[in-house]
Amino acid sequence: MADMIAVQDLVKNYGDFCAVNHVTFTVPEGKIFGFLGPNGAGKTTTIKMLTTVLDPTSGSIRVNGHDPTREQKAVRKSFGIVFQDPSLGVLYGVPRAERHKRIDTLVDFVGLGERKKDLVKTYSGGMKRRLEVARALLHTPRILFLDEPTIGLDPQTRNHIWGYIQQLSKEEGVTVFFTTHYMDEADRVAGEAAVIDHGKIVAQGTPSELKERTKCTNLEDAFIALTGHAIREEEGSAVDRMRMMGRAWRGGGRR
Repeated sequence: MADMIAVQDLVKNYGDFCAVNHVTFTVPEGKIFGFLGPNGAGKTTTIKMLTTVLDPTSGSIRVNGHDPTREQKAVRKSFGIVFQDPSLGVLYGVPRAERHKRIDTLVDFVGLGERKKDLVKTYSGGMKRRLEVARALLHTPRILFLDEPTIGLDPQTRNHIWGYIQQLSKEEGVTVFFTTHYMDEADRVAGEAAVIDHGKIVAQGTPSELKERTKCTNLEDAFIALTGHAIREEEGSAVDRMRMMGRAWRGGGRR
């Protein structure tokens, strides 16, 4: 089975701050892979490098066999993505002849067929999230990136969304790479998971293996055992703060 995502010794520095510190992992085709970590651990930075938004400082990445730093177009054709924040409205280069049929199929797939003529502003939060999943699948990607796809949704809607995603992975062989702070989700749907903290992978394996390693009965306790009890700040805030410190240092010099 081919690896759809292959990351080797990946590093991302912002001045003296190392956001991603020599990270290595692979995700086989058709698997659901959880990328777990506290706020500020390096999850979002890693996803941005995988999806061509950021260039790495060093290391190598292959997404569907392509290098995101040199083959951006090929990589972008390979994946769909659902971000933490709503991002409806983006259309992919799907031929007009196929577009309407594909849209109808996907809207039915995520359970919105009866509401497809309604304005999006009349949708609930859960319905908008399901529509984002449909949009991410419009161009038939081989990889689906999900960054906190069910944040703020009720348990029923979360279960519906994960049901669609598991069906997609099983029936169409789509590789799924997701982040979440809901450890029950990761425990239930991830075939394998990696735990990142302070930019480093601290553990990797199936949810059962992570629980066994930490001698915990649930994945949330295992996660805390691996990453500690300290409350973390958001990753973007930490990176911005380090950038500002770097600019101030360069502007003021040594005193």
